[in-house]
Amino acid sequence: MFLSDLHLGAIGSRPDLVLAFLRANPAATYVLAGDVLDLWQPLLPHWRTEDQAVIDHLNRRQAQGAALVWLRGNHDPDPARAPAHVRLNATPVARHVHTAANGARYLVVHGDEADSRLVRAHVMTRLGSRIDHALRRLDHGLRRLRRGTRGEARGLVEGVLITLNRLAYARRSHERRLVAMARAEGLDGVICGHFHIAGLNADHGLLYANCGDWMDSFTGLVERRDGALHLAGGRPAPAAAPVSLATPALGNVPSPGGPSPEPVPVLTMVRS
Repeated sequence: MFLSDLHLGAIGSRPDLVLAFLRANPAATYVLAGDVLDLWQPLLPHWRTEDQAVIDHLNRRQAQGAALVWLRGNHDPDPARAPAHVRLNATPVARHVHTAANGARYLVVHGDEADSRLVRAHVMTRLGSRIDHALRRLDHGLRRLRRGTRGEARGLVEGVLITLNRLAYARRSHERRLVAMARAEGLDGVICGHFHIAGLNADHGLLYANCGDWMDSFTGLVERRDGALHLAGGRPAPAAAPVSLATPALGNVPSPGGPSPEPVPVLTMVRS
């Protein structure tokens, strides 16, 4: 399983949905592609029991024998400075090469490597985190004023943030840069997070897979027993009939006449 951008500790994160997804999709290996923690709000701490439950679940799975790989993202704090109770039982790394069950090898990075130097500057990351925190707090206030709004419906400010983010990456140059990194190392594709835009395609010659995030898209990547990658999850809308958002695997379908892939439990949700 591949997850990214949980942003535990941020006001916009949804640790309750992360935990539900983890429980619905038990895995032998958990690859966390960065931005697991977001603890940069010293004046307005936002660590909840639900955030802690996610950390405890992952550490418990690791103690039970599951592999836990953690790629440090641009929002993740220095593990040595993080409070002991929020630390994962894994040493953070900058990159990882994952070998799927079908032999395909993927470069796994957070994804901020594709950003410009200015955007990657530490001060810009901290500033962006605090601006996002303030805007989402405003959004929560506006939602309380709008009586009758479904709890899972996107708020006005949240919708604007998502639209601006998608416009910023509309040309998909970040996908091409990351695929080029994998190609230069002779790998079969790249898996990342960071951009808060879930994706699974082979449009640039190799597989590009983005886990999505747990502030806006609520998705993760699941690897089936035959090595196929599937994008699972989606924004929940409890009032509507549930529909699975798992996508067909790209470039990893079994050969004709071969065994059918074993189904993997998928948290069924629908787009709002």
